[in-house]
Amino acid sequence: MASFKPTKVQVYPKLGEKVTQDTLYWKNYKAPLHIKEFGAITNIDFSPVAPHNFAVTAFTRIHIYGPFSQEPVKSFTRFKDTAYCGRFRSDGQLLVAGCEDSVVRLFDVSGKVALRMFKGHTKAVHVADFISDRYQILTGSDDYTCRLWDLPNATELNTYQEHTDYIRCGVASKLNRDLFITGSYDHTLKLFDARVDKSVMTMDHGQPVESLLLYPSEGLLVSAGGRNVKVWDLLKGGQPLVCLKNHHKTVTSLCLSSSGQRLLSASLDRHVKVYNTTNYKVVHNFDYAASILSLALAPDDESIVVGMTNSILSVKHRKSLEDSKEISGQQRRRPLYRVFVKGKNPVPKQDDYLVSKPVKQHLAKYDKQLKKFNVTKALDTALETWTRHRKSWIEGGTLKNALAGRDEQALARLLNFLIGNVVDPRFAPVLVTAAEMILDIYRSVIGQSPVVDRQLLRLQELLEKEIDYQQDLLEVMGMLDTMFASSFPRMEVPCPGISRANGLAGGDGITSRPQIQAT
Repeated sequence: MASFKPTKVQVYPKLGEKVTQDTLYWKNYKAPLHIKEFGAITNIDFSPVAPHNFAVTAFTRIHIYGPFSQEPVKSFTRFKDTAYCGRFRSDGQLLVAGCEDSVVRLFDVSGKVALRMFKGHTKAVHVADFISDRYQILTGSDDYTCRLWDLPNATELNTYQEHTDYIRCGVASKLNRDLFITGSYDHTLKLFDARVDKSVMTMDHGQPVESLLLYPSEGLLVSAGGRNVKVWDLLKGGQPLVCLKNHHKTVTSLCLSSSGQRLLSASLDRHVKVYNTTNYKVVHNFDYAASILSLALAPDDESIVVGMTNSILSVKHRKSLEDSKEISGQQRRRPLYRVFVKGKNPVPKQDDYLVSKPVKQHLAKYDKQLKKFNVTKALDTALETWTRHRKSWIEGGTLKNALAGRDEQALARLLNFLIGNVVDPRFAPVLVTAAEMILDIYRSVIGQSPVVDRQLLRLQELLEKEIDYQQDLLEVMGMLDTMFASSFPRMEVPCPGISRANGLAGGDGITSRPQIQAT
């Protein structure tokens, strides 16, 4: 009796993403660490000084976390209302934050009580940052004004009231102590010079501006608002360079990688996009469980920290070489006993006897059912495990038996599988035949089940769309063939012995008549 041969599963090419250096670099992070905060996380800022702690602004608190800590190493809770925009100074010793109560507070990282309180705004302060000289503070408020403050004396230096809506983002130059930029819900970006009482440059983003970012050279400015991310050339008077439209909802935060070669944007659509700053194409994408409000990248890209609307702080740490060695050590199998006894490559001796050990054949579940001729159950098992191997059944003629005699639920499962895969070029030759069999078998019961009827209508619409696509592609191919044929010059191939005039053989193309002479 012949032994049962297992089903040969055809291997199809995978339609996965292209593996690039960026893919390997940005996937080299551990599983995210989730920390529950007290409210939506509106801002994250890393300290410029080692060990690079980061400040998390959420609800009425600012928590400072260590690089690998799950609990805050420092907390500032002396806010009467929601806190905003906790930012470190360049030396990492001071931290400034705005508040819903319009008061700007300055904290010593090693203390608890506010060192200074700056009062002057009349509405919530969403923007607070240090000027590069470390002795001035920039603030922006919902009262449409941005202000400069003197840190030692806690006095206001200047007020700029040019925006006509809320100011929700701002950035100060690190190369020039007199320059800073603000973004507002009036769709404009304004570049201010502290030596002048008004803005020196205005750019129109076209949407309410949520975030600003300056390149390290400060020749380029990036703005985020609505679903768009725009790059501006400040050296050419604020000329727009590129507009990125890769998000589906409002972009809320921006940051640069440590090398400055990659730009990251976070959005309410739960995605973080990584762009190449050379051609501004998306090179990687991160997915998160909730809408993202804030994003920060640690120095040397060691950690990615994301704050979400569901009060969850997600922290991803880069894998170290030790982690890679541990993983490889776990995957390495221990040598067998016979390796210790006879060595790795044993050679049989003259007096040795070779005892053959029967190899047990391991069959898949659907193969066991096929062996018992339960073709219906085998097909159900294959669908459950998403294994595509019906070609052998078609050749064997048993697919029709496997498809027949099904109830409403089983038939709906089959139709759902067809709808999801019938237009895939890899599986279409097999599934089109299966679809024809199903329609032939169950033609008499059409109209008796609303579930099956809906599935059949979906299948019909899908096939009609696919036929339209194929017809459009054929038309495009015909156009391309015509264009290619007309773009190449025609080459004449000369044939020896053939005249160009009429194609007849001969030197001049005329054959002379024989003359008849009288005798």
